[in-house]
Amino acid sequence: MSFLAEYGLFLAKSVTVLVVFVVIIGAFISLSQRTRRDNEDGHIEITALHKRFEDWQDLANYSVMTEQQYKDLHKEKKKKEKQEHKSAKAKSKNKEEHSADKKRLYVLDFNGDIKASEVAALRHEITAILTVVRPEDEILLRLESPGGLVHSYGLAASQLQRIRDKNIELTIAIDEVAASGGYMMACTGTRLIAAPFAVIGSIGVIAQLPNVHRLLKKHDIDVELHTAGEFKRTLTMVGENTEAGRKKFVEELEDTHSLFKDFVGHHRPNLNMAEIATGEVWYGQRALDKGLIDALQTSDDYLLSQWPDKEIYQVKFRQKRSLQERLGLAAEAAVERGSWKLLEKFRDSRFFS
Repeated sequence: MSFLAEYGLFLAKSVTVLVVFVVIIGAFISLSQRTRRDNEDGHIEITALHKRFEDWQDLANYSVMTEQQYKDLHKEKKKKEKQEHKSAKAKSKNKEEHSADKKRLYVLDFNGDIKASEVAALRHEITAILTVVRPEDEILLRLESPGGLVHSYGLAASQLQRIRDKNIELTIAIDEVAASGGYMMACTGTRLIAAPFAVIGSIGVIAQLPNVHRLLKKHDIDVELHTAGEFKRTLTMVGENTEAGRKKFVEELEDTHSLFKDFVGHHRPNLNMAEIATGEVWYGQRALDKGLIDALQTSDDYLLSQWPDKEIYQVKFRQKRSLQERLGLAAEAAVERGSWKLLEKFRDSRFFS
């Protein structure tokens, strides 16, 4: 029994080491192939959500109705479909009347990480929709993001601006969080809705940089840093930072904050910027009171409210990846999520736990 116990422990340790090894190797392979992967072609998938809702409705009716009730319902449904088909054929002969077809709602999803990585797919999805969207149609973005890099989320917001530039109605739905760069994206919407306890706001800029200069100096380790241009490098991790460098760094943060406020104010001019651009966040109801959003509603409720009056299509860009790449991306995402959650928990445990 002692031998079996020791062997079991050895086997468990071996498996653990093997799994860690595979994840690390996968991460390196993913990073090495990132450039090639980003240049590969993917494909657009379109799912008719209104048909899915119809299937669910039919299943529910079958479960709760008597056999005769279900038959009568289907008989009435077929009669209605026949009439709609006949009406559609008549309209197709007249192009002006053909414009009276059902409006369409296109659904996009964006789950943001620190680097706003999904912007690579978002740009393709928006391009695909813009090739077929009509003036009477609408686009719904289900957005979840605690924010991240300024330039990455600036690009993501610019992709949404493409929709607004075409005068297409853009609804942004926030079920959990749209803060910082996430709110930069959200404010571009024609209409913002959020769940009652969704986290909204954080219109501010943050930067932090560790410095190990004193530790290196203690061990007689010299670091040489040469720049051409007075402020090519304001703060450094290993060299000695100066007051002039710190001052310039803070000036750059303030300028970025000013650009952020101008961007939000342009899209939501009724906001009291002095009150809401403090870096604070608010839950849904409080965000509604301050004008950061337009209504309290979940994305699920909004979709159901649009069905069956509209045809609802979910648009998703898919990119084929190898097993090694998928393992690497999974490991990279896990580390990134853990680091971000740890940072937010340290800042304020109320918001991200």
